[in-house]
Amino acid sequence: MTPECAQTFHEAYTRVLRQVTTSPDHRISTRGNASLESLDVSFRITDPTQRVPYLATRPINLAYNWAEVLWYWSGRADLDMIGYYAPMMRASSRDGSTLTGTAYGRSLFTTGADGRTQWQRVLDLLGKDNDTKRAVLSIFSPTELMIDDNPDVSCTIAAQFLLRENRLHLTCYMRGNDAFMGMPSDVFSFTVFQELAAHQLGVQVGHYSHHVGSMHVNLPNRPKVRKILAEVGADGYQPPAFRFPDMPADACLTSLRLLAQEEGGLRSNTQQHTVESVADTGLAPYWQQVLLAWEAYRQITHTDRPVSTDILQALDPGYRWLVERRWPNRIPQGAA
Repeated sequence: MTPECAQTFHEAYTRVLRQVTTSPDHRISTRGNASLESLDVSFRITDPTQRVPYLATRPINLAYNWAEVLWYWSGRADLDMIGYYAPMMRASSRDGSTLTGTAYGRSLFTTGADGRTQWQRVLDLLGKDNDTKRAVLSIFSPTELMIDDNPDVSCTIAAQFLLRENRLHLTCYMRGNDAFMGMPSDVFSFTVFQELAAHQLGVQVGHYSHHVGSMHVNLPNRPKVRKILAEVGADGYQPPAFRFPDMPADACLTSLRLLAQEEGGLRSNTQQHTVESVADTGLAPYWQQVLLAWEAYRQITHTDRPVSTDILQALDPGYRWLVERRWPNRIPQGAA
């Protein structure tokens, strides 16, 4: 049975929030988190490049979303990087310096005994057999349950690529997903990797499917969800305000390597960017937007001044809209 379809994640996100908070299957409490829960929730996004919900009542942090993509792609597990963008993640670390289950990149992008990463093995398989059903990226490990009080167990079980009629589809299977907090960043990262894999294989991006055993909303976040639902209205649909840019097909891996070099300097505040210096990197405009978002975040994090007007004006309209709504007190007067 085909899961419920949406054109964009913007549309799917509000549908799921409405389902879980207005007609949940259960009310649960695990590890001290009281939640509303719907079981076996699935949806499909027909255009997964449109991976951002544009909601004034839930403006996502694109600096974090892109940093998480890079954190995964780099195979990192440290909090030094990801904790800068999401300090609350430190609470999930057992040793105060690393993450285990959340660090999906360790299983996806760490080189194995055969000299390849799991990512490369899957892409090699798809290149040899377009119709394969074996192109599965395994994430959840049984060893994660060996520690009874493990604070960080993978939410994602696996991701499966299916290449059909020159279109690369991606299906993700999750044991649990926080619909309000976690789902936007999960879908963002997964669909970026879907687009990246499609470009590496030289095929078109297909649909994205998301299957979750326990989709939930923690009760403290229910008032925030109600504000989102009030924003979209009674019919539950509000067209997205912007279109997310399309990733260029060429030089993706080279661009990610350059971004990895640039990110560390911005995070440590040992480097800063202007619109001109970002352009001088030679990155395509799509990837320049990532640097601009990180520079805006650097200014928000390391200074007490408003974000540079030049940086704001150079941002893609959707990026700028999100920055202005997430940090309204850091926007120059009259700029928003």
